[in-house]
Amino acid sequence: MNRIVFILGVWLFPAACTALGAAGVFLLRRQARPATRRILCGMAAGIMLAASVWSLLLPAIARSQGRAAWVPPALGLILGAVGLLRLEDAAGQLLAGGPGHCGRMVLAVTLHNLPEGMVVGLAAALALHGDADAVSGALALSLGIGLQNIPEGAAVSLPLTQSGRTRGQSFAAGAASGLVEPLGAVLAFVLAEWVGAALPWLMSAAAGCMVCVTAQEMIPEAVEPDEVAGVISIVLGFALMMALDVAL
Repeated sequence: MNRIVFILGVWLFPAACTALGAAGVFLLRRQARPATRRILCGMAAGIMLAASVWSLLLPAIARSQGRAAWVPPALGLILGAVGLLRLEDAAGQLLAGGPGHCGRMVLAVTLHNLPEGMVVGLAAALALHGDADAVSGALALSLGIGLQNIPEGAAVSLPLTQSGRTRGQSFAAGAASGLVEPLGAVLAFVLAEWVGAALPWLMSAAAGCMVCVTAQEMIPEAVEPDEVAGVISIVLGFALMMALDVAL
């Protein structure tokens, strides 16, 4: 029973933190000033850029082995960006979620959460062997990913509200983006021996999706027409996520 509680806690904590961040939508006014929307988009862009580097690309590089260790991160990054663009072309406005960048942002954050959940699942699988270091490592990993998911949940839900969605819809979309983490954890836990080798590709592909969305939609909306405020908000969002990743 203790093992079951431990595994469920490790798996579900990051998703719960994503929902907590998405709940921030209930604390703001539904219609904010244009400057506020630009700042929110800039913060979200900075958060996503930092998450793509520290949460995905750097771990993917660390997990790659051999002389060509750069291949999975580099090619995965490109394939993720190109794949997202192709999906957008194929699905059109259905994938885009209506006006603006919101649908693509939800998709990118959701894809980014999948390999994070797989990492947690692998850590839980190692912890079941009874190694004290593996147990503490799984707990620390779940805590770290969960805390960094709080601003990510807000980065999804807040722009949705500013684009005209209801608070309930925005919260639901933000919370749902984190539900893939326990699903990824279960998948990696069951297929631990096979999934580990593919994680660098999955992580870097998810990073490619996030960088693509950020460059394509969020940064332009943040920096125009008030470039200074947009740039500062991007830097602040990047610094916030970087600090969380490095500290945890």
